[in-house]
Amino acid sequence: MNASEYIDFSSAKEDCGINKDVVDKMLPVLYFLLFIPALVLNVAVTWILLQLRTKSTFMVYLKNLVAADLLMTLVLPVRVASKLPGASLGLRAFTCRFASVLFYHSMCISIVLMGFISLDRFFKVVRPEVCGSWLGQSLLFSRAVSAATWVTMLTAAGLPTIILTSRAPSNTSLDFCMDMKTEVGRDFHKALVLVLNCQFWVVLVLIGFCYACIARTVVRSYRSSGSTNEEGKREIKAKVFIVLGVFLVCFTTYHVVRIPYTPLQVGKQNSCMRESLKVAKDFTLWLSATNICLDPLIHFFLCRSFREKLSNLGILRRFSTSASGTNEDSTND
Repeated sequence: MNASEYIDFSSAKEDCGINKDVVDKMLPVLYFLLFIPALVLNVAVTWILLQLRTKSTFMVYLKNLVAADLLMTLVLPVRVASKLPGASLGLRAFTCRFASVLFYHSMCISIVLMGFISLDRFFKVVRPEVCGSWLGQSLLFSRAVSAATWVTMLTAAGLPTIILTSRAPSNTSLDFCMDMKTEVGRDFHKALVLVLNCQFWVVLVLIGFCYACIARTVVRSYRSSGSTNEEGKREIKAKVFIVLGVFLVCFTTYHVVRIPYTPLQVGKQNSCMRESLKVAKDFTLWLSATNICLDPLIHFFLCRSFREKLSNLGILRRFSTSASGTNEDSTND
């Protein structure tokens, strides 16, 4: 998962039916349209969360998640500028070596943190007997695993990528960023993408399992209490599946496209298949980046203290008491 690759479509030996001008113009526009709301939302969420005390593991993971989202957001202008037609060679090289590395690995950190959030919800709703143990409610444990995630992703994965992207850039390159890599860098890139792809699918299965169990437990609790509030049941199901929904919408298509694209990307031969998958990868990567706008939904729907803070500020006051009595919500910070 390295930098923003650049392929000179016009240099292909055959016409693949890809309009390079349209692609080059659409991607910067899409990223710019994403940047404005993402900046507003993540700055606002960061400001609110900084005013909330970290009293639970859930809050630890939320604060780390918004940090990853904010880092992704701040890198977007550099990526937009590097994709503009006529962008300087130096800017594109800087994006390949540094900015895109931060972007990709912040996204991977977000994926891991969503897995931790799902496990946290699972233990507190489905297995409340472990709450108070290191699995359920240890702030030290949650801070340690969050810190380990950042350190591992940025040093074991990001730093080698930066070091091995060291060749002089060339405007004549078919794949600008990939050609900046050394031979070892290409092999490392291929292995890293494989590892991170496996990581994604493991987290996806984990999230699906956790929230299926959570939904079943909460609905069962409704039934055992004799409640006939069908609207409340539907609301609970929607809330407990919000993380899974964001995860599926944002990340799945990108990681599916990555499977066939990476071997072609690392190879030195150009083809229409490679060019088509490159375009698909670029647009599904933009879709993955939309998670920086959708993650605030997690803060609002799953964190009661976050909603209460909004209510105290006079924002969305009518939501301040909604669903505060459910099993899922009552375990939140």
